[in-house]
Amino acid sequence: MQHLTTLHNVHLEQSRVTIGSFDGVHRGHQSIIHQLVQEAQSAVAPAVVVTFFPHPAIVLRGPNTVFYLTTPEERAALLADLGVDVVVTLPFDHELASQSPPEFMQMLSDHLGLRRLWVGNNFALGRNRSGNIETLKQIGEQMNFSVEVVQPIINGNGELISSSNIRRLLAEGDVQRAAELLGRWYAIAGKIIHGDGRGKSLGIPTANLGFWPERALPARGVYATRFWWSQQSFSAVTNVGVNPTFANQPPRPRVETHVMDFNQDLYGQEARLEFIAHLRPEQRFGSAAELVEQIQ
Repeated sequence: MQHLTTLHNVHLEQSRVTIGSFDGVHRGHQSIIHQLVQEAQSAVAPAVVVTFFPHPAIVLRGPNTVFYLTTPEERAALLADLGVDVVVTLPFDHELASQSPPEFMQMLSDHLGLRRLWVGNNFALGRNRSGNIETLKQIGEQMNFSVEVVQPIINGNGELISSSNIRRLLAEGDVQRAAELLGRWYAIAGKIIHGDGRGKSLGIPTANLGFWPERALPARGVYATRFWWSQQSFSAVTNVGVNPTFANQPPRPRVETHVMDFNQDLYGQEARLEFIAHLRPEQRFGSAAELVEQIQ
């Protein structure tokens, strides 16, 4: 799979393409991608995803520091696992947002040889979202590509599978329902960094995960997690929060994990954390001894 950040010097033919943010690559996204890849493979043509960074909502409506479900690199890797041949992550800015739908689609047609476009049922692009499905079909007639519309997927309990719903569930601490919409456990990754060293002094050493600050975190609390390091997985318990039992609380939540039956020096090494279940909210204890008793 190729992951590109520009269309310069890209010249494909007969591409099957989808366009969108695809943050999280959840089950709704996967439905579109499966159809795209199946058609592309049948036609012996490239399966291409055109996406953006930063997220258009952040550029157009203002920043939100706890937003993304996936980094651009994670998103591209997930799309590659689904069989996508080329991911194009275009830098999104006001100049790109101001393009008219015909201008943007002409660019894709010129560089990708677009022949069929897959979109969700509420898709729109271009200045003032003027490039709705009917407009795209009209443009397609002029530029020799067709448009396939994929209906949204509703979860078993009637819940729309969407990135915004997943963010909401994470903010509520409901990592199990979030996993149902994602089709996998919600995970964050990063390097293990130095913390306060408090866990070790209490006899319960923890790994402090340094994560992307714009990454969406589950609600503050304690979670059953799965810790991945060096292609191995370990049972773990993780606290997301600011350690209210102690003074000198950090300005933003930390992610601190106690890995069961584990004794390795992890500082500076990459790790990944999957959130399995919410155990309890974050709370302040009267003393360190009470906290240790609760953890045990």
